[in-house]
Amino acid sequence: MPNKIAIIGDSESIKGFAAIGFDLIECDKPEKAGALLRNTAETELYSIIYMTEETFVSSERERKKYEEKSLPAIIPVPGLKGNCGIGRQRLSDFVERAVGSDIIFNN
Repeated sequence: MPNKIAIIGDSESIKGFAAIGFDLIECDKPEKAGALLRNTAETELYSIIYMTEETFVSSERERKKYEEKSLPAIIPVPGLKGNCGIGRQRLSDFVERAVGSDIIFNN
């Protein structure tokens, strides 16, 4: 079972995650995010792959291939450009799908 954690994003946004043991996957060109995600996920080393929101959005087509799988979990986090609400929206969508209503954010 994989037990490592990676983060994919621009070098400035992710460099601090090295201090807590994440493997850093630098992606300074958003158009390369999908390929980096695929390569990282297919190593089967990672149970969690965090992505800055910019890379998360840029890798949508590739990311969808992993949404129905239990591992790796792919989770968006804000980058240096700030939070654009993707993580909150995904959580809201998951809750609504699970219980039939958005009981957390009441959208």
